[in-house]
Amino acid sequence: MEKLNPIIIDLPKVTDPRGNLTFAEGDGLVPFDIKRAYWVYDVPAGESRGGHAHKRLKQLVVALSGSFHVTLDNGFERRTILLNHPWQALLIETNVWRTLDDFSSGAVCMVLASEHYDADDYIEDYDEFLAYVKANRK
Repeated sequence: MEKLNPIIIDLPKVTDPRGNLTFAEGDGLVPFDIKRAYWVYDVPAGESRGGHAHKRLKQLVVALSGSFHVTLDNGFERRTILLNHPWQALLIETNVWRTLDDFSSGAVCMVLASEHYDADDYIEDYDEFLAYVKANRK
């Protein structure tokens, strides 16, 4: 059983009196080639996002504005991480169930993905996820 070990990546933060700048790019800073970017915003109070896992896709999740919690579950253990700094990114590996919730007002979540959208890569039923993880255990 592989231990769930969330990785927070500190992205470069260029401080300037006119405002700070943070960036993400491939070639070492992001641990995969970025094939897709999307962002989630205007999440109503009490709602959650995610609620699925990916077989091949890896993600880097950033709270561009505001804050939210990300709960990661590898089928054996669960961890919750607060994202609230736009220069910090949470790496989500394959075969990890993720749920995003407790969005603050005005929160913006950006996701950088290692693959293009593919509906067949999603596991959207938690019991199916548990069976998949147990069948593919390292």
